[in-house]
Amino acid sequence: MTNPIFSADYAERRARVPRGLPLIVAMQGLSDAGGAVSQLEEFFWDRYEPEELVRFNADLLLDYRARRPVITFEEDHLTEYLPDELTLSLLHDELGHPFLLLSGYEPDFRWDAFIDSVLLLVHEFEVSVTVWSHAIPMPVPHTRPIAMTVSGTRDDLIEARSVWRPTTKLSASAAHVLEYRLHSMGEEVVGLALLVPHYLANTEYPDALYASLDGIMAATGLILSTDEVLESARQFNLQVDSQIRENHESTEMVETLEHRYDAYMEDHEEQGGQASRSPLISEDGTIPTADQLASELERFLAERQQFPKGDGGANGRDNPDPEPGEDPAQ
Repeated sequence: MTNPIFSADYAERRARVPRGLPLIVAMQGLSDAGGAVSQLEEFFWDRYEPEELVRFNADLLLDYRARRPVITFEEDHLTEYLPDELTLSLLHDELGHPFLLLSGYEPDFRWDAFIDSVLLLVHEFEVSVTVWSHAIPMPVPHTRPIAMTVSGTRDDLIEARSVWRPTTKLSASAAHVLEYRLHSMGEEVVGLALLVPHYLANTEYPDALYASLDGIMAATGLILSTDEVLESARQFNLQVDSQIRENHESTEMVETLEHRYDAYMEDHEEQGGQASRSPLISEDGTIPTADQLASELERFLAERQQFPKGDGGANGRDNPDPEPGEDPAQ
């Protein structure tokens, strides 16, 4: 009997999929500072020609009133309807090595049924490792490499790459719960939480995409093309630097963030990766906010889109609406 949680299921394609592949998860739902997840999904769909294996049933999982699909009105009639999609697909990296991609919207409903279905797929394909990433805004400077918090089962990656290791309660995403379930089952799983400069959180920040790709390659052994991403990041940062230099308040703000970041990283190294204080808190206990940046910089960054949104293409990937109940501080 067909699982009703799937609106499309390509059994013959599934049967041809090699076992033991890595699975990358890119679901848009929780905080997406710097457009890290949306850029990641667009990167894979634009470059690696995914072959759809299953499509999840949006009528069961999606709250249409909170995240309305896009429809085009052309003068006197409707021409195109682009509903959001959540799919599992097969892709191949730059060397032709296959991998799986779970991408699209984060389900609003039936998380348990959805995650149970994903776990069955992980079992069916004998997935070697599941990797997901997201990004949160933090008071860190754009002039330093993006740091991250790494979670999951890969102690080598946690030791090498996890710069901030807090103990806290936070709003869960479906991907968090999926990681939790995989971890409890003894499956290999890696979560990458990128710490993106808070004053760039509302832009599509190329460095966030590069950090995601770099982490994914480290966790999976895949080879992904990053040359264009690095060039876009260079151009983006040059324009940000130019805007900052024009305003003393902005320059002072970034220098303060640089000082705090460098002091934290020095402390982190001295204590063997177990820094005693947070990179977010200044010596007087305050947390800087984006309001401290000059209005000229904020306006520039709010209006600029380094990676323009596409028209959704054949798979209707664009999702311009915010998530229901989303807290940008999470």
